[in-house]
Order: sequence, then structure tokens, then C-alpha cells
Amino acid sequence: MGEPGGVGTEILLKAWKHFSEMPPGQGPTFFLIDDPMRVERVARAFNADIPIATLSDPSRAQELFPSALPVMALPEDTLGLLKDCEFGKALPASAPAVVASIDRAVELISEGAGGGLVTLPIQKEALADAGFAHPGHTEYLEKLTAKTDMPKGVERGAVMILTAGPFRVVPMTVHVSLAEVPALITKERIFRTGLILAQALVRDYGIPNPRIAVAGLNPHAGEGGKLGKEEQETILPAISMLRERGIDAIGPFPADTMFHEEARTKYSAALCMYHDQALIPMKTAAFYAAVNTTLGLPIVRTSPDHGTGLDIAGKGHARPDSLINAIYSADRMVMARNAFQHQTNG
Repeated sequence: MGEPGGVGTEILLKAWKHFSEMPPGQGPTFFLIDDPMRVERVARAFNADIPIATLSDPSRAQELFPSALPVMALPEDTLGLLKDCEFGKALPASAPAVVASIDRAVELISEGAGGGLVTLPIQKEALADAGFAHPGHTEYLEKLTAKTDMPKGVERGAVMILTAGPFRVVPMTVHVSLAEVPALITKERIFRTGLILAQALVRDYGIPNPRIAVAGLNPHAGEGGKLGKEEQETILPAISMLRERGIDAIGPFPADTMFHEEARTKYSAALCMYHDQALIPMKTAAFYAAVNTTLGLPIVRTSPDHGTGLDIAGKGHARPDSLINAIYSADRMVMARNAFQHQTNG
């Protein structure tokens, strides 16, 4: 459900409208885990002619979807926590309901009641104020799925990838200060992230022989060591390790020449050294359309690539493009994994 005071419910309603108008069987179906009465109030606040159907059995979601948004109620002990929610405010009091929604979603997927998980944006500060001990969805999902087996030969480890069609970027370090990045760039970390990425490109995106372009850390990829030694001492050896594993990894490349349209045709994904090195080109090229996906988990998880939008919540301006793409992406990943598993099993 994401942060109830943000734009999540609004864009979800708009996404349902988009998919419900498609011919039967032509698009993915989904259900929301939230308070059905709260979702109905939000729909009325936007004068949205969207019926809400309370869902008790996930197997009925596909039947209900064309005529109403199916909403499975949160656990009874958390529903009352949402009574004071209002647009534009992230309340720590509602945090347990937000977390319960994630818990229930993962539980249902583990039971086979859903193919994949799409998470609406959460307000990390409100969750932290309520005692939530994880930086965000990614780390929490890694914990929740820790006891679920990965397929044989597939590496475990949460890796963030941002996608917009064939444009894919992975930040190797994420929510850390820029000053911390050089110490975090190790041969082992680059190798492991590249390995998880390569396996996911095959298994989740259906790319049989992916190529990974690795960015340098320094300007001009270190200019032969004149502008920094990380490329020569750490990044190049890690690329060699990936290639020894049979992975088509190339680089390191200067980040300022990796992301123009022609350059992007030469690789399947870019492995970047830090957050902004990956996210600036992605958000410049596809600000409203990009999807945030977590690789290296036993479940499929995607998310819109934006935050809770508290500043525009309740105004009806929020665009659902990224969420719609996240739903499409989750659906395609589920199908790709099923096809890969079928092929692997002969």
C-alpha cells in the first residue's frame, strides 16, 4: 500500500483504470493490500468512478478486476491505525499498517497466491520514527525472504536496477554519502553485483547473452591513473573476474560518454559505481517512466521510481506512468522466470 498520506493510492487508482479498460487477458491483473474503506474514500475525494471490491480470496482477483479494484483488507489490528491519515502528511502512527501490508504481500506470494510484488512508495522518515529498523523496502524484503530458497545456481543478494525499456542501470553503492563510495568499491563487491546482474538479465529479462558495461569512478575513467587509481587497481581486476566467470563485462568507461542514445545500444545494462552516476542519466532520459526493481531475491519485486509526493498528494496531479510500467515489468519478469525455469528443467 505504501505511504497512505502520499500519492500511492491515487496513482494506483489511475493504474487500475488503465488496466481495467484493456481487453480481457491482454494485461496483468493485481490486487491491493490496504483498508478497502480508506481506498474508497480516496476514490471519492478524486471524484473517481472506480468501484472497490473487498477481496478475501486472492484467487477471485482476476474475476473481480475488470469491474472493480480488488482490495484485500489489512490485518484487523492495523486498520484503526489509518483513521487519522490525510493527504500530504506521513504519520508514524500509520507505519505498522504500512509494514503489515508488505508482510502480507510477501506471505501471499510465498503461498503462490500472487506472481510478484509491486510496492507503492513509502516515507522512510515516518517509518524510522515509528521504530522501523530498515533503510527501505529493499533491505526489509531481503530479510523477509531470507529463508526462501533461491533456484539452484542463482546468487542471492538484493541489487537495485532502474529500467526504462532497454535502458538499464545499476548503482553498486546506493544510499551512502559520496565520501564513503571509494572505500566501498572493492573487487569482490563489483564482482558479486555484476554476477547477480548478469544472472538476472538472463532469468528476469530473457536476454540470453547479456553484456554489462562497467563505469569508472573517476573523471575519464581515471585517465590511465592520472586522475585516480581505482580503475586500474580495483575495477579492471573485477571486470577480469567477471569475464573469467563467462560474463561479457566491458569497461571501465568514462561515465560522461556511456549514456547517450548510441552508446546505450552497445550493452544490456550499465553497472555504475554510485547512486547519482546511475540515476541522473536514467531520470534525465525517463523521468516519468522509469521502474525500480530489486534483483537477487527469490520473489519478483518492482516499484515506481519516485517517492511519496507528499507535496502534491490529494491534488490529482500525480502521474501513474512509472507505476503502470512497474506493473507491466513485474508481469513480464514473472513470465520470464517461469520460462527460464521451464527451460532449465528441460
